[in-house]
Amino acid sequence: MKALPVVLAVLFWFTNAKAQYITTNSSLTPQQLVQALVGGSCAQVSNVSASGWANASGNTSYAYFDATGTGFPFQNGIMLASGLANSAQGPNNLIISDGPGTWAGDTDLNAALGMTETFNATVLEFDFVPYTNVINFNYIFSSEEYIQNLQQNACDYTDGFAFLLKEAGSSAPYQNLALIPGTNIPVMVTTVRGEGSCPSANIEYFGGYNNEEHPTNYNGQTVVMTAHADVIPGVTYHIKLVVADQGDTLFDSAIFFEGGSFSAVADLGADRLISTGNPLCNGQTLPVNATAPGAGGYQWYKDGNAIPGATNAMYTIASAGLYTVDVQFIGTCVAQGKIRAEYTPALPAGPFTLLQCDDDTDRLTLYNLQNIAETITAAALDVTVNGYYTTQANANAGTGGIDAAIPFYNTAANQQLYVKVKNQYGCEGVVTVVLSTPSAIFSAITPLEECDTDGEDDGLFNFNLTATEADILAALPAGLTLDFYESYNNALAQYTPLPESLYTNTTPGGQMLYARINNGPDCYGIAQVPLLVHYFGTLPSQNVFMCNGSPVQLIAPGGMASYSWNTDPVQNTQTIMAAIPATYMVTVTGADGCEGTKLFYVNHSGAAQGADYIIDDFKAGGNSINIRPKGEGLYEYSLDGVRYQLNPLFQGLTVGEYRVHIRDVNGCGPEYKETVYILDYPNFFTPNNDGVNDVWQINNLKSRPALVVDIYDRYGKPLISFQGNTGWNGTLNNHPLPATDYWFSITLENGRVVRGHFSLLR
Repeated sequence: MKALPVVLAVLFWFTNAKAQYITTNSSLTPQQLVQALVGGSCAQVSNVSASGWANASGNTSYAYFDATGTGFPFQNGIMLASGLANSAQGPNNLIISDGPGTWAGDTDLNAALGMTETFNATVLEFDFVPYTNVINFNYIFSSEEYIQNLQQNACDYTDGFAFLLKEAGSSAPYQNLALIPGTNIPVMVTTVRGEGSCPSANIEYFGGYNNEEHPTNYNGQTVVMTAHADVIPGVTYHIKLVVADQGDTLFDSAIFFEGGSFSAVADLGADRLISTGNPLCNGQTLPVNATAPGAGGYQWYKDGNAIPGATNAMYTIASAGLYTVDVQFIGTCVAQGKIRAEYTPALPAGPFTLLQCDDDTDRLTLYNLQNIAETITAAALDVTVNGYYTTQANANAGTGGIDAAIPFYNTAANQQLYVKVKNQYGCEGVVTVVLSTPSAIFSAITPLEECDTDGEDDGLFNFNLTATEADILAALPAGLTLDFYESYNNALAQYTPLPESLYTNTTPGGQMLYARINNGPDCYGIAQVPLLVHYFGTLPSQNVFMCNGSPVQLIAPGGMASYSWNTDPVQNTQTIMAAIPATYMVTVTGADGCEGTKLFYVNHSGAAQGADYIIDDFKAGGNSINIRPKGEGLYEYSLDGVRYQLNPLFQGLTVGEYRVHIRDVNGCGPEYKETVYILDYPNFFTPNNDGVNDVWQINNLKSRPALVVDIYDRYGKPLISFQGNTGWNGTLNNHPLPATDYWFSITLENGRVVRGHFSLLR
């Protein structure tokens, strides 16, 4: 304890050094170094030793440092390096790689860091007996291996150090106190590193890369970190501080300990702060305990002021502030504990009132419980609603909640609900909400009227509701807002509000909308807003035909206020006569001033003036007639005057007489009629003068007088030719020919030659 003045006395020469760089002193003994580190009187130090390397000039790898007037975080303290301590003095203008290859590493460091091949180890170790149950040391780890643009193949080299603690004389492994906070990861170059060519790691604990004018001659360092340990007062512990190079002797590292940073601490637990997310709830108390074995007395303070009568080990915090306690031990050893407490803002006190409109004044209606959350959170932004209940008991227990997604129908006027709330820090409470109804009454709203001018004429049209919103709110108190809904219940529950800028009615001709006027989340009133669409229904275009060039009358829809035809000159009557084929358009205006249009397509048409026929016969039952009408109309055809078809081709016909009917589908008459025949030949005849089959002839051949029938014998010799119904009686020059087969040929109108044979039977 008496060595500290000696330490201070030998430091006078530092004042001659450049103020912007740290200075080092290697002349202190290990005992003096430990005393500079521990300071105070809350621990007994003994059995001090140090090992490392010294050069020929007597400079060692451990030293005292002074950083007064520099930007270094510690004013003074001790340092251990894997090279010479005096090489640590700034500026940062060269790479420190001190120490011979014969300077060994440390096996305890290897075990603590989980690595091998350490070199150039510097060790400071000592025994101490703490008077308190918690100890702290502040340190910074610096290294030349912190290079931003290091080659990738060198990223795995890592110097490190360990702050080793165990009970003196124990065979148990050391506890390493130099860890990344909240983890078991030791502090090394590879575990704490900033962004660069090598992968970053735990970057929040990296202090930065250094430029040339840094107070030290190292390329980078960690932030200030704290080695913390829980200890047992009165028990002897052994501390071993060690730093070393890894892999080779190049690129040295150092550990800087803040002078006097050893502190005896009474651990009162973590601060309860808003910034760390664990403040106290409003009205909550926090018991804190500073009990320490061997303590002779306690004194509690709030915000630096002694709390009268607070001299026990326990104290209960009931208001925000910085609380400290002095714990008196042997002699002048005083351990101090501190804890800062903050409180969350008070939860909403209530009661709140939720207003909902009531259309029949019985004060029973549907409530949107989501509006309760809006009201409560408006009073306290960090509060969320965690449940709705009909009784205080259910709210306290969190059971029997109401489904807020479904509108709630109150059962009594001014019914109370109980709402469970929680702030962002987990503090809970129950707020009372009264369900009430206002008495706002609205006069009838002038209907929104539109003409259906979108080209569909279906009674559906787009409405801009913004202007109506302004009209409704203009006569009401300031600060109200408005939403539109398709049903009264939707308005009550605020379910699916409509867009104000563009809404298309869903019922042709119009429908009723409901405007909910809001006073914040509350319902001030619900007004009916009629929508009215004026439309003509369907005004379909119409095809009209002029029969045989005769003018036709065009008739517009009746009951209109005015008519305007696109004729030259314009005609303004309901009916006009169309004398030429064209497209006629009439614009009609209703009594409401809305316009509609109707188109008339006027075309020529007329009765058939005759027909040509393509007859394909002499095919047994596979004969056909194809009709070619003459005229301007569109025609349909029939062979019996009953069944008509648009196709002029009739197939599958047998031999016989057919009455062709041709009529205009647009009604232009008269109907054209004509008889045609399907022909075929008999397979035999019997000219025996019995009056039956005495002549071989083709029936109805006279209907086609141009056809000539040529008959041949079996050798192809022409025998006779005839036209019409003359036929052949089986003779040649009045001599009967023998019974046998004979041949014939007929050349039809289309050039087709029909050949066949028949039998003469006697």
